[in-house]
Amino acid sequence: MIGQKIKVLRQNKGYSISQLAVKARVSKSYLSNLENNKKNNPSIIVLSRIATTLDSTVDELIAGEDLEKAMIDDEWIELLQKGVNSGMSKKEFTEFQIYLQYRRDQV
Repeated sequence: MIGQKIKVLRQNKGYSISQLAVKARVSKSYLSNLENNKKNNPSIIVLSRIATTLDSTVDELIAGEDLEKAMIDDEWIELLQKGVNSGMSKKEFTEFQIYLQYRRDQV
């Protein structure tokens, strides 16, 4: 469900409900109701704000993991393979992701 996907993405980003609400310009109570499946028909505008804040897409929020898996194309696979072949560890990759997020947050 959309609410569960939002909650997982929010937690993965380390945001509280309050932080996400402020960043996405959505009320905290509305966001809480979405996550708890008390509201299940959010507008595209609200979904777009939430998705953008979570570095996601509306499609991912709606379709979930199935769409995410389908979107891993050959170019991504090749890019990841190059990283592995060059000796990049999972830890280094994760640290790089954290660094990129830090830089995005500084803007």
